[in-house]
Amino acid sequence: MTTFQYLWRLIMYRPGRYFINAIAWTIIYLAPIVPGLITKQFFDSLTGNSMLGYGVWGLIALLIAAALGRICLIIIGFITDVHFRFRMGMLLRRNLLEHVLKQPGAQAIPVSPGEAISHFRDDVDQSEEAVSWSVDVFGLTCFAIVSAYILIRIDAQMTMLVFLPIVLVITAAQLATVRLQKYRAASREATSKVTGEISEMFGNVQAIQVAGAEDRVIERFRSFGDNRRKAMLKDRLMTELLDSVFSNSVNLGTGLILLLAGTKMRAGTFTVGDFALFVYYLTFVTQFITNVGKFITYFKQMSVSLERLTFLLQGASAKVLTMVNSLHLKPSRAERSGDGGKQSEGEAFEGKRSVRQSEAATLGSESGGKQSDNAVLESGAELQRLDVNGLSYAYADTGRGISDIHFSLRRGSFTVVTGAIGSGKTTLVRSLLGLLPKGKGTIAWNGVPVEDPGTFFTPPRSAYTAQVPRLYSDTLRNNILLGQAEQSDSLQQALHAAVLEYDVAQLPGGLDTVIGPRGVKLSGGQAQRTAAARMLVRDAELYVFDDLSSALDVETEQKLWERMFQRRSDATCLVVSHRKTALTRADHIIVMKEGRIEAEGTSEELLQRSTTFRELWYGDERQSE
Repeated sequence: MTTFQYLWRLIMYRPGRYFINAIAWTIIYLAPIVPGLITKQFFDSLTGNSMLGYGVWGLIALLIAAALGRICLIIIGFITDVHFRFRMGMLLRRNLLEHVLKQPGAQAIPVSPGEAISHFRDDVDQSEEAVSWSVDVFGLTCFAIVSAYILIRIDAQMTMLVFLPIVLVITAAQLATVRLQKYRAASREATSKVTGEISEMFGNVQAIQVAGAEDRVIERFRSFGDNRRKAMLKDRLMTELLDSVFSNSVNLGTGLILLLAGTKMRAGTFTVGDFALFVYYLTFVTQFITNVGKFITYFKQMSVSLERLTFLLQGASAKVLTMVNSLHLKPSRAERSGDGGKQSEGEAFEGKRSVRQSEAATLGSESGGKQSDNAVLESGAELQRLDVNGLSYAYADTGRGISDIHFSLRRGSFTVVTGAIGSGKTTLVRSLLGLLPKGKGTIAWNGVPVEDPGTFFTPPRSAYTAQVPRLYSDTLRNNILLGQAEQSDSLQQALHAAVLEYDVAQLPGGLDTVIGPRGVKLSGGQAQRTAAARMLVRDAELYVFDDLSSALDVETEQKLWERMFQRRSDATCLVVSHRKTALTRADHIIVMKEGRIEAEGTSEELLQRSTTFRELWYGDERQSE
């Protein structure tokens, strides 16, 4: 997608609002035409050359009325600009965020969170700026045409001297394009590194302190800051240089006009009113020239922003950024009727499911009435059997991963995946859930293939707890619910099942205790059980635990499994663990080695025929002693 196409697609997102905004600002920029003509008559009246019979005070009243009218127009213009501009920015961020969230977890963003924030903030703002200035350029161009017509009729020679600097401005801007793009790209890149470093420092405070690396980290941050300062200085100097060219070229034209006007006034071919009109219009012509140059600058900088935003898409078409989607700015029917926020999670899911079913039905009708697999999967059937056949995934940088994995999960089963460090346990789980890009193999839910695991394996079908819990600097309650409507019984049951109720009682604010960034105020076991409660508060068909109990003592872990099955006796569990508590409870155990399944069976069977399993079993026993 070219920069112009990008600009045009943003304009056509809401063409009605854009053209209303353009008309409003065109009228605003044309408004000074009338006060200029009134000013000419005012000064001509002082010398007895006025063609109007309003008198001095009448002309002053007209000037005041024109000024008040322009103020009202500007207020209207700001309203129309806000309604279009911020919708455009919201669309870009919405589409970009939606695309990122649909990607496998390992490839969601190709940069650090701090750098991603820079893309979402600065590059979207730059795109907004360019489109917004296109409205100003259009309005000022209309003003330039009308004012040029009026001034040419008065004196063509002087009018040429007024508009001559435009050529200089456009030429200077075009010559500076390549260097301007280079400096702006370097400035954005340096800013991204600084924000990324800040994010990394805040996320690893404890690791930095333990390693005694404060000085090295500060020096690294200082280096990034110094590079950013230099890059931004070059960017700002180039921008200011162009602005200087714009303004000084107009000042040069002003000097020429003054010299020529003096000569003509002495000859009697130029009135005081004509001179006042030229000077009055010259202010707005200056603004026109400056704004044309700024728009050219913003347009060139927009190409840098487009390139950076496209980079976040990781190979997807840039058209993703400007796809027309609802921003949900209007309240829903339930909210308008006063029931906003009371819709249950089940009702919300049913609503989403009906939308997906209608989409699937549409696709089916377009393909000759064939019902898609997704339509079958959206039917809400309970999990009876999950089949994984030939699942494979290899990391691009190392070539390691998993290969040709086959297993099945029955409803109500408790399956444990175990193996040595690096054997592929977590890769298996992440590949199954779509958190890694889809590799080879098939996954079937009740016999129906799952085409998009990343979208499919979400509540209420599946709930997942990662090896390292992701907690936020918020209350414990909000960390567990994560936006889900609170239901007292469900929350308390989840706390009980996660063996967390005693810990909550000991916290100073109970569930309303703020746990700090990444849950630093909680112990490792409390953090893991908080993640478990977050998962269990969402009733799901399949629960996936990735080494959840690694920070729990044996007694707490045993309580967790017992309470979970007391609450959901039909729960289907896939657990990554090497702990004897989980292995003893397992209906089926999968032993991984070097990315493949080495052995399967119960703990008794594997103790007899698997060397790897025996090493894990007795190794865990020795550690517990």
